[in-house]
Amino acid sequence: MLTALSIANIVLIERLDLDFEDGLGVLTGETGAGKSILLDALGLVLGMRADSGLVRQGADRAQVTASFAAPVSGTPLAALLVDNDLSVEPGEPLLIRRTLKADGGSRAFLNDQPCSAALLREVGSYLVEIHGQHDDRGLLVPAGHRALLDAYARADTAAVAVAHAAWRAAEERLAAARAALDAAERDREWLEHCVAELQALGAQPGEEAELAEGRAAMQKGERIAGDLSAILDAFDGSDGGPALLRGAARRLDRLAGDHPLLAEALAALDRAIIDADDAETKLHEAARAMEYDPERLEATETRLFELRALARKHNIQPDELPQLADDLAARLDAIEGGSAGLAKLEAAVRDTAAAYTHAATALSDQRSKAAARLGAAVANELAPLKLDAARFQTLVERLPAERWGADGLDRIEFLIATNPGAPFAPLAKIASGGELSRFILALKVALAEEGGADTIIFDEIDRGVGGAVASAIGERLARLAGAGKQLLAVTHSPQVAAKGASHFMIAKSSEGTVTRTGVRALDVAGRREEIARMLSGAEVTVEARAQAERLLEEAV
Repeated sequence: MLTALSIANIVLIERLDLDFEDGLGVLTGETGAGKSILLDALGLVLGMRADSGLVRQGADRAQVTASFAAPVSGTPLAALLVDNDLSVEPGEPLLIRRTLKADGGSRAFLNDQPCSAALLREVGSYLVEIHGQHDDRGLLVPAGHRALLDAYARADTAAVAVAHAAWRAAEERLAAARAALDAAERDREWLEHCVAELQALGAQPGEEAELAEGRAAMQKGERIAGDLSAILDAFDGSDGGPALLRGAARRLDRLAGDHPLLAEALAALDRAIIDADDAETKLHEAARAMEYDPERLEATETRLFELRALARKHNIQPDELPQLADDLAARLDAIEGGSAGLAKLEAAVRDTAAAYTHAATALSDQRSKAAARLGAAVANELAPLKLDAARFQTLVERLPAERWGADGLDRIEFLIATNPGAPFAPLAKIASGGELSRFILALKVALAEEGGADTIIFDEIDRGVGGAVASAIGERLARLAGAGKQLLAVTHSPQVAAKGASHFMIAKSSEGTVTRTGVRALDVAGRREEIARMLSGAEVTVEARAQAERLLEEAV
């Protein structure tokens, strides 16, 4: 729960440090004193939108720091902090700080560790629940009733959402498989023809380049066949170059010892013979490679043109033909095995649908039980609020199957009946203005009793009522605070103020052109004087002080 709040340079608040205790704390003050500023500051530190208009005029930045009791190990809040690598030592308070610059920039820190405003909002949802002056309209909108009932029931709606997502994903996979199978069935004849054609051709990776290279070589061989033959003739026979070189080498070998230059000449001649032999070998290899064979050239060109023609037909490269053959064959095989695949997907849809229905039905049962508890809790609040004849119920209605969703199977709506025998109807259609505010109070108090946050703030929940009804409101708030909650109530009602275990007075003061808002904790005498002011107005009378004393004595 909230233990301390420090505010600097927020609108009219220059500097403010407050300590809070458990139980019911009340905040009072004249209209316009700045009670809403206090709530705005608390909202800022809990991750609400950073509005630069909150920065006090003339200041370059504002800062709000809130201290909360140490989070209990094993709670969702503690798990959230661990998941986000935010360390909090056991027993240490949770310290949240938010700074806001006049130019609009803001920063957030949790135990002096930087964090995002989104994380701050998530953390804040576990720490504080605020019922503001104008949020009761939300209770009139059925769209929000399901979330309120689920929170009251402490229902695990995430499991239903996950099961619904799995069911929908299985249905999408089945629909995609059916569409693919239908398309494949329509294309079966074309697929069979293409696969047969591709398999008959039997194209190989790299084959087109190999054929093109061979064809080009044969075409060149045809052009140079005469020259190549004449060159080879110069190497063949006893009159050929190599034969003449060998004869000269044999003669020179007999003379090489007569002079060193002759030995060098013989060595050069031997090298020439080796090079000539190598050249002859290369020429014969080239001749074989470039041998012009009209029948082989025709066969090569035919194969090359077939590859290229089929590649053009499918708008791919010739080297992609083998992969295309495999892909189309796989599609054809899928048609044959498609029924078995569909059977598995249909089974998956049935299984995930059953899992969703099971989880959603359990949630629906949980909602129905919570609706009965909520109805009883609200009923307990109605008589003290002078709504003895009124009845309240939470409608949990099963939706048609086609409207089931991630939120479950139900339509949820809060209904009331204000007179005996009258039918139930939506809040906004039945209750008068005064009745409506009391119904909303009863509902808020009942919901708050099961709320997850340890600190609950009511902002002028008692507006528009007085006397016995206001006293009943105070009693309910005090009772709620005594159930292990910390309540802070901003109030204009002396009956409610008297029920507080602690009392803070908010006041505005001016010094020349400078206006400030301050808050101070009141002692017993200060409380009597403030409640007397609330009773009598601007001039506090003896009678008002006496009545304030009675209210305080009755509250003990």
